[in-house]
Amino acid sequence: MKNTLNLILFCFCITFLSCNQGEKFQYALIKTEYGDMKVKLFNSTPKHRDNFMKLAKEGFYNDLLFHRIIQGFMIQGGDPNSKGAAPDARLGSGGPGYLIDEEIGSPHLKGALAAARTGGASNPEKKSSGSQFYVVQGKPQTDAQLDSQEKFKKITYSPEQRKRYKEEGGTPQLDMDYTVFGQVVEGMDVIDKIAAVQTAPGDRPVQDVKMTVIAQ
Repeated sequence: MKNTLNLILFCFCITFLSCNQGEKFQYALIKTEYGDMKVKLFNSTPKHRDNFMKLAKEGFYNDLLFHRIIQGFMIQGGDPNSKGAAPDARLGSGGPGYLIDEEIGSPHLKGALAAARTGGASNPEKKSSGSQFYVVQGKPQTDAQLDSQEKFKKITYSPEQRKRYKEEGGTPQLDMDYTVFGQVVEGMDVIDKIAAVQTAPGDRPVQDVKMTVIAQ
């Protein structure tokens, strides 16, 4: 009886300690000449999380460009063809040779790290690019705009998500269509700095914006 009670107490202590330790996350650092962005990768998107960390550890992203920048919307990079690309090179179609199954769910709040993908009827399963990603800048939203997205997308935003969309901004029009697999937790100002660079027709920066991604 005493041994049984001790075992129950031990299991309770382990459970209590586990709950108080909290969920553990993996992080990566996206370094640029405009500053660094530290991103937390979501455990709810394990395929995207593990793939991003794998590529970062291999040095895949080093010296690649943010090749598509739209102020008030997002900054996109991760095309391996952008490394050393000529100024007139068409970018955005490169990848590591595979796609990732969608893990759609999280909203596109400002600072969201999301996977780029081919749109339209050619990709009905909404599979993600194996390497290309974008970081959301977006714009502050109104209740009316969020109500419209909820009705159109058949989703419901939490009070916290609504608050952040209205105060910080984001791109709710992309919700439920692209996989968000992380969030910038440090360096939000870097998003704005990069988004403000001069771009040429086609949304490529006039001056290259290179990245280095480090798994932490």
